[in-house]
Amino acid sequence: MSNDAVLIDVVRTPVGRGKPGGMLSGVHPVDLAAGVLTAVLDRTGLDSRQIDDVLLGCVSQVGEQSSNIARQAVLAAGFDESVPGATIDRQCGSSQQAVHIAAQGIMAGAYDAVLVGGVESMSRVPLGSSAAGGSPMSPRLRARYPEGLVNQGVSAELIAHRWGFDREALDAYAAESHRRAASAWSEGFFDRAVVAIDEAPDAVADETVRAGTTAEGLAGLTPAFRTEALAARFPELDWRITPGNSSPLTDGASAALLMSAERASALGLRPRARFHSFAVVGDDPLMMLTGPIPATRRILERSGLSIDDIDAYEVNEAFASVPLAWAAELGADAARLNPRGGAIALGHALGSSGTRLLGTLVDHLEATGGRYGLQTMCEGGGMANALIVERL
Repeated sequence: MSNDAVLIDVVRTPVGRGKPGGMLSGVHPVDLAAGVLTAVLDRTGLDSRQIDDVLLGCVSQVGEQSSNIARQAVLAAGFDESVPGATIDRQCGSSQQAVHIAAQGIMAGAYDAVLVGGVESMSRVPLGSSAAGGSPMSPRLRARYPEGLVNQGVSAELIAHRWGFDREALDAYAAESHRRAASAWSEGFFDRAVVAIDEAPDAVADETVRAGTTAEGLAGLTPAFRTEALAARFPELDWRITPGNSSPLTDGASAALLMSAERASALGLRPRARFHSFAVVGDDPLMMLTGPIPATRRILERSGLSIDDIDAYEVNEAFASVPLAWAAELGADAARLNPRGGAIALGHALGSSGTRLLGTLVDHLEATGGRYGLQTMCEGGGMANALIVERL
């Protein structure tokens, strides 16, 4: 019991549109991260010197997000200078990977208390900035994949084609994501997790949720990823992925406090959940976004649980085809899949999304009395993390 890793608290900023003029676009990403780190300590009453490490996910680690943004955020938050920090890049699953590392470190006895989280300001550090200095396609990599790999939008198209999801199904899923997210906001579901930050005090709700979204309205949008060259390479595709059935570019940050059960007890802190099982996999880098399927199969095998034992699943909605394919392969209950809306509505601030999903999942388990929750995220390059938590 003493080496159980438990969740004490988890917070996030509201998400802003990741473009100039978005409600968080005026905030430096270091300060976005510092704001949520500070919020967690304020809510738990801890001194920063009680934190062994700070692990933050961030994908575009250039410019304002360079030079180990975790350490910069620790200092910007006013933490004691003795508190270290490390920045993690497992693409979209970066902050979920931070959770895995921290929880596994606690279970191994190497940590007692760790702050984890993530940040991405896609308005200030645009998607793709990391590759501005050159291509990662080295001669050896090109030799292995002579036709080249593709961006995630094309991978989403390939998934939609392979599993037979037509445009109507994709748009209907996207509209339901907005409906669920808008309902969750109207019910006050997000009030516990979402915190305002000093630099944007008027940012109190997600800017990306559109309550009136309908499948009929989304049907008028144009496919986003078709080019003549790609159409020639993939003549089987009829190009169904649009901005409406994809996650939007987003700004945001999230953070969580993990502890050993023993340390939490000693400090009089009530754990909200226990970290039960973990998995990480690699998968086809061309399809790229199918990783959550084998990751879920692996974690269910390791945990001894079945998909029917899981009360809620958070499967990151990078594109509508991703959770739809996952649910089809796993035989999952659609009502338990992203029940409070997903990234199509709530945004996908890349490095922050893993901890955001964790907060939504645990809040939902507490609201419904569920026991087990599963979260899994597709990741660039054809990878995925999976995590099972148990509500306490």
